[in-house]
Amino acid sequence: MEDKYSSNVLSGGQLGMVEVPNSRLTRYIVLLVISKVLKALGIFESYDILKVVHIVQFIFILKLGTAVTLLFFQKPFSSGKVISKRQWIKLLKHAVFSCVISLLGFFGLTLCGPLRTLLLFEHSDVVVIALLGVLFTSSGGGPSKTRGAAFFIIAVICLLLFDNDDLMAKMAEHPEGHHDSALTHFLHTAIAFLGVADHKGGVVLLVASLCLKVGFHTASRKLSVEIGGAKRLYALDNLVSAIVLLPWVIVLSATTESKVESWSSLILPFGMIIFSVMILEFYVEAICNTKMEAPRCARHGTIALFLSALLMANFWTHPLTDQLRSIGKPPQQFSTEHVLSGGVLVSAIFFIMSSSILSSPSRKGQKGTLVGYSPEGTPLYNFMGDALQHTSQSLPRFIKDSLKQILEEYDSRQIFYFLCLNLAFTFVELFYGVWTNSLGLISDGFHMLFDCSALVLGLFAALMTRWKATRIFSYGYGRVEILSGFINGLFLMVIAFFVFMESVTRVLDPPNVNTDMLTVSELEHSQGGHGHSHGGGGMNANMRGVFLHVLADTLGSVGVIISTILIRQFGWLIADPICSLFIATLIFLSVIPLLKDACEVLLLRTPPENEKNLNSALEKIEKIEGVLSYRDPHFWRHSANVIAGTIHLQIMSDVVEQRIIQQVTAILKDAGVNNLSVQVEKEAYFQHMSGLSTGFHEVLAMTRQMESMKYLTDGTCIM
Repeated sequence: MEDKYSSNVLSGGQLGMVEVPNSRLTRYIVLLVISKVLKALGIFESYDILKVVHIVQFIFILKLGTAVTLLFFQKPFSSGKVISKRQWIKLLKHAVFSCVISLLGFFGLTLCGPLRTLLLFEHSDVVVIALLGVLFTSSGGGPSKTRGAAFFIIAVICLLLFDNDDLMAKMAEHPEGHHDSALTHFLHTAIAFLGVADHKGGVVLLVASLCLKVGFHTASRKLSVEIGGAKRLYALDNLVSAIVLLPWVIVLSATTESKVESWSSLILPFGMIIFSVMILEFYVEAICNTKMEAPRCARHGTIALFLSALLMANFWTHPLTDQLRSIGKPPQQFSTEHVLSGGVLVSAIFFIMSSSILSSPSRKGQKGTLVGYSPEGTPLYNFMGDALQHTSQSLPRFIKDSLKQILEEYDSRQIFYFLCLNLAFTFVELFYGVWTNSLGLISDGFHMLFDCSALVLGLFAALMTRWKATRIFSYGYGRVEILSGFINGLFLMVIAFFVFMESVTRVLDPPNVNTDMLTVSELEHSQGGHGHSHGGGGMNANMRGVFLHVLADTLGSVGVIISTILIRQFGWLIADPICSLFIATLIFLSVIPLLKDACEVLLLRTPPENEKNLNSALEKIEKIEGVLSYRDPHFWRHSANVIAGTIHLQIMSDVVEQRIIQQVTAILKDAGVNNLSVQVEKEAYFQHMSGLSTGFHEVLAMTRQMESMKYLTDGTCIM
């Protein structure tokens, strides 16, 4: 029995937890996966039914069907303690809030479609609570949780910006003032007020509804204890919700025209949705959470749900689907409504990774550093350093501290100011382009938005150089600015190469150029977006990369303006490729010095500007009294402000090492080396090394010979 409990504690990592055997655990995982697949099927079916059934009527039928089923099986009135009047009031509030969340969730379903709704709205409470903990608390769970939160945010951004969903065409189905009811009219008007399409508004709505749902579930736990359990609360909640929605449904039925030709044809689909979405998932999750850890349950359930949603989006076919689609539109107008765009695929991948990371249990302890052994031979560890390095900040605090660091330094402050200016002109161009339906302004706005990526890279590099050194990155992050300049320079070189090749092709066969929409946007671009550009002397690699990127963009705008004027005034179509050739060549030649300098730093070359001083310093070191010789001198530039070096000194046995080290450090510091490591070697060291390697015999003999010499006052050497 002792072995049983000890192994249980060690393997489970938690006291008092009884583990389920793996064979039985596999059954629960399979059951969970099946329930998630059926739920995805129910959501896809719900989307089709919501095309003909009003959303309030739809929710009422789900709540009523669930309540009737659970009243028969759960028997909430005949089992458990009597519910007081005060508890009934709480139940009423709980039911109203439940109806609001269901309304928002299913309305988001009508806007975004089933695939995107499952990706956005069906996250486990464990995942969302971990996400909010990273964003708004100081104890977010460490770097891994922060990475998971970043993946979640990237996934949402992909759905907002890179998802070419055909459902955006649904805007045509909801002209102003022609919605099914006052409720749908209000919701569509609210989304239109945000200035975004229905699809993107649905994404925002589903994310907000997800946070509300998690808060609702958290508040429900306390009420479930008072009522007599979560299952009893769920049954009563659906019953009260149906009663709350009944008057609204009666009014809607009397005032709006129904699109349903036969309600009897919807009995089977509604029954499937009630079973898979409302009942099965609730009970399966309740069972699985008691048999295995909640994070593990959330992880398996999320992966199964998302993968099944992706498969159904590709292969969704049902006899009811064609019947429902033929009600409102001719068949030829329909495209695949659940299309898998690149944005939704990337989003699904990031959602799966974020859910896996955020649902993983936080580490209870950190790995320590071995500092020695006790007299009994027990290893001793220091945990303080790791604990300090793994301390995480909340997102608002991180942004505040980062902004403070950015504004304190000249380089990062300049990049930040220009980034803000560039973003301002970007959004002005996009807004004015959409307002005037100008394709030139819209395309140039996205061009400037793309340019901001180089500025963000440079700004982040400038910020990282100020991060403190850690146990793992003991030299700090100063070299990030070199990498940033190298990446910016390499990127510009690739662009210049392709522009050059395309220009050569166009010189041989100049195409017709439409100059009607170029000049105005490029004038605004060059004057507003890049009017700050000035000389690049004295900059580090990061600032040089940012400067060259901005210079290239400015030259591109100037080239477009010049070629446009020449084409309009003289009809010289060849002016466009010639200007492009000139600009590409100029950019290429300007980037070569940056790449050359960055490569030299990355390859640990001795700084060219310090070579002469370093050679003179080494000659001075040889003349220091007590120094026999030196070997393995290495000097390299670590970052813009740090030149590091190492050197080995052979010294006499009777000299003081600290005096020699201080003199050598001072000489090399004058030569520009501000991060130096000096290794001192005496005769005892050479005796030891000569036994290991024959190469040290000569050094040992030289050392003894030098120490046997006697010097007179006039410098004469006597052997």
